This record gives sequence, structure tokens and C-alpha cells, in this order.
Amino acid sequence: MNLERKQMDMLLLVMGVFIFAGLVKGTLGLGLPTVAMGLMSMVISPFQAAALLIVPSMITNIWQLFAEGRIWPLVRRFWTLLLGIMVGTYWSFLPTLSASSGQTSEGLLGAMLVAYGIYGLFVKQLPDLSPYERWLSPVIGYLGGALIVATGVIIIPAVPYLQSLRLKRDDLVQALGLVFTLSTIFLAIYLYVYTGAATEIDYRLAWIAVLPALLGMWWGQKIRYQIPEQKFRRLFFIGLILLGTYMLVTSIH
Repeated sequence: MNLERKQMDMLLLVMGVFIFAGLVKGTLGLGLPTVAMGLMSMVISPFQAAALLIVPSMITNIWQLFAEGRIWPLVRRFWTLLLGIMVGTYWSFLPTLSASSGQTSEGLLGAMLVAYGIYGLFVKQLPDLSPYERWLSPVIGYLGGALIVATGVIIIPAVPYLQSLRLKRDDLVQALGLVFTLSTIFLAIYLYVYTGAATEIDYRLAWIAVLPALLGMWWGQKIRYQIPEQKFRRLFFIGLILLGTYMLVTSIH
């Protein structure tokens, strides 16, 4: 009876988390892994949360990637960024996700959420880094790859970097989809090949999470132009700072 109750509680938690995370992604074009990792890591280890996130994250990222077409020009432009992510994923200088890395990964994830929240709240205009793109892309990619295997998300530094290149809105959203899709594939290979995540993940929950994530994305796209985006973004970033601070504090104790 207690086991059934725990399974039902986890099911309801997963559905609620992924509806909300999908809503954020549908509204802003990003945020699903960040929100889902942050919230799920409060009740399960970051390692388990990252493994659970692979399937819904992959499907929603592919949806975002193919929504506008014109993929090959982005691949040609950002291939060194993607190569850097792959190298950083498999040869990271940071402590990586594993079944025994709970507090370390939780602390790093918390710090990333706080950093991203502060960046979103206070950085209004990034410098134009497009003149330095050729040598910056592989460096940013490597740092992003190292961070995704340490925390499960690649928000910092990839998102600020792509925003600093002055891409058109649709190109930016699709470039984010490209980076998120490839980084999720690299993370999945790392988790399954090098850490044995296949024994840690509940595949039924992973696939169940897809539907609420897609529902949340659809809902977010519908309300994108009905709620002032700046107000939504402000609340979103404040929430990330509070969640990240909580994770940092709990990882210390």
C-alpha cells in the first residue's frame, strides 16, 4: 500500500513538474530542463532526475529544432560549438553526474540556477560577441558540455552566448533547439554508457513525462502573447534564484 502511494505521488509530481516546465519552454523557448532538474532534484538525486529528463527533453527539443526548418545553415555555422559540447561532455574538468554525486551535483546545479536567474533579471543588453565567434564557439561549447554532465543542464554559458550573437528571434530559438538537442544526445550517451543510468531510470515515468511536457509547451505557446512576457520572465528568474539558493543551502548541510 505504501509502495503504491509513493508511486502515485511520484507520478503526480512528474506530471505537475513537466507541465510547468513545458509551459515555461513554450512561453520563453527554453527552460524545460532547468525547471525540471531544479524541481525534481528536490525529491530525487540530480543523477536520477537527469536520466528521467532525457526522453521528454529530447522530444521537446526536436520539436523546437524542426519548427522553423533551415537547420543545415545553423549546423554549418555552429559546428565548432557543437564539437566543443561533445568534447566537454566526455572530457569534463568538473565532477560529473553519478549515482553517488548527489550533494556535489545539487550544489553546482543550484549555483547555475542562481547565476542564470541573476543574469536574466539584471543583464538587459549583452555585448556583441559575433566578431569573436570563431574562437569563442568551441570554448563556450566545451564549458557547456562540462556543465551539462555536472548538472544536467546547459543553460550557462550557451544561452547568454547565443543571445550575444545578435541572431534574429526565429534563428535564436532554433539555434537553442539545435544546442539543446545535441547536448541532450551527448548527455544521454554519457549517462547510459559511462554511468549505468539505464538501471536508475523508470522508463514508464520517462515516457509518461512526455505528454505533460508537450501539453505544457502547447499551453505556453498559446498564452505567450496573452501574458506580458517581461512580467513572466521576471517571475521565472526570481523563482530560479529562490530554487537555486535552496539547493545550494541544502547541499551544504
